[in-house]
Amino acid sequence: MSRHVAIVTDSTAYLPQRTMERHDITAVPLTVVLGNQALEEGTEISARSLALALQKRHPVTTSRPSPELFAQTYRKVAEAGATGIVSLHLSAEFSGTYDAAVLAAREAPVPVRVVDTGMVAMALGFCALAAAETTDSGGTMDEAVSAAEKRAAATSAYFYVDTLDYLRRGGRIGAAQALLGSALAVKPLLALDDGRIEMLEKVRTASKAIARLEEIVIERAGAHDVDIAVHHLAAPERAATLADRLRDRVPGLVDLHVSEVGAVIGAHTGPGLLGAVVSPR
Repeated sequence: MSRHVAIVTDSTAYLPQRTMERHDITAVPLTVVLGNQALEEGTEISARSLALALQKRHPVTTSRPSPELFAQTYRKVAEAGATGIVSLHLSAEFSGTYDAAVLAAREAPVPVRVVDTGMVAMALGFCALAAAETTDSGGTMDEAVSAAEKRAAATSAYFYVDTLDYLRRGGRIGAAQALLGSALAVKPLLALDDGRIEMLEKVRTASKAIARLEEIVIERAGAHDVDIAVHHLAAPERAATLADRLRDRVPGLVDLHVSEVGAVIGAHTGPGLLGAVVSPR
């Protein structure tokens, strides 16, 4: 362990493996339940396998890591030399992951600060990176938490889905909103708002919705120094096209990450997802 304060997050941060290794970030996996199989995200089920299962209408659910898994992780990190841990997780509105981490933190051999970032995907990943960069420079636990919370407050996440059915089934969006979208045959643009998924705009066609997503990202980025992540599920062409256009149109772009979401988020959005995270530095 290269620093005294360690950073732990969860598998929904979708940080590149090389980035996690460079900053010594540990991710605790969530679980995808496919039929009667419980599979760890990132190691036992791929996004592509998940997309195929959804397209075949196989039953898919997700579950949080157990408190014991968090406890094992905290012990391992402490044994590697950490004298404190900052544990950053996806919105508690989506998952019991935060609660499980809080339970485990009470019995950890070193102090643990557990943070509900209110984020998910690379919106969470950017928070973890901000905390890790702080501790890499010798920052304290309080300073790492402050850096993560500051980054979360500045970060926005927007996404397009082909249908609201998956979000409705998983309880991540209200049935009334989902039914409204279906009845009007609109294509929804959604946003993270206070840790929840909210309807942002309703657009008539997929192409117009994706074009509008691009404009929203550009407006939000402005001329600031900004990191952007483009996420997708089984829609690599959409993601590549959006990323190319953002490279050309965002003047303050520093880093641009393009990745397929993992199975946990994919289970709740369905194939065709196209998302963008805007994170000013």
